[in-house]
Amino acid sequence: MLVDTHCHLDPQYFPAGPDEVLSRARAAGVEGFVVIGVGSDLAPARAAVALAKRIPERAAAAVGVHPHDATTLDDAAYDELAKLVREPEVVAVGEIGLDYHYDHSPRDAQRATFARLVGLAREVNKPIVVHTRSAPADTLDVLDREGARDVGGVIHCFSEDRAFAARALDLGFFISFSGIVTFKSSAAIQDVARWAPLDRILVETDSPYLAPVPLRGKPCEPAFVVHTARRVAELRGVPFEALCEATSENAERRFRRRFASG
Repeated sequence: MLVDTHCHLDPQYFPAGPDEVLSRARAAGVEGFVVIGVGSDLAPARAAVALAKRIPERAAAAVGVHPHDATTLDDAAYDELAKLVREPEVVAVGEIGLDYHYDHSPRDAQRATFARLVGLAREVNKPIVVHTRSAPADTLDVLDREGARDVGGVIHCFSEDRAFAARALDLGFFISFSGIVTFKSSAAIQDVARWAPLDRILVETDSPYLAPVPLRGKPCEPAFVVHTARRVAELRGVPFEALCEATSENAERRFRRRFASG
């Protein structure tokens, strides 16, 4: 069994809806899904929760505000998000964080929204799913300063180096590898995939983005996490089945949710 710990299944990505996509994933051996609900408003968060309610044995939801949309978190949006986060099908607050690569929201707004939502995660005692791009120092600073170690979480789509990974692990976070780990240009990420403790790593697609080798150029979907898992297993020199078992157990422990198998 594999768990795709980070997938976006919104209708703009999969117009036919999620069922066919998830059916293909299950045929490939992917049995669990953490569905991320983020966007320019809270419609994706509502949809992620609704899907998790419909198939709770397979899917769980994580809801938050992406750093691109940090300026949308007014008090009304926060109040609704705080209600959604408390739903039992929601296993994490996220994705939240900082993105200084695109800077679609001002950096001060990104930091303020990130800090506020770390506080919400602590309030509801659920882990955090972190997006960080081109902002390693500030990401770690917010996590440390806002007490994120109280709930821990996941550094999703890991794209930093071993030093960053070590700090994140110290803060109680797991490291999640996406299709980027299969790219030839990703030596630093591959180094972390070899080095990180086996009981602290996860795999994900970040669908519809970042399709792994050998499927580059195609819209990514949860079934493709198999290729990412195979590459991580190769890098670590362990059997593919052992890597699947370990990462699935890690996902269930991190998100405090059992996923059905078979």
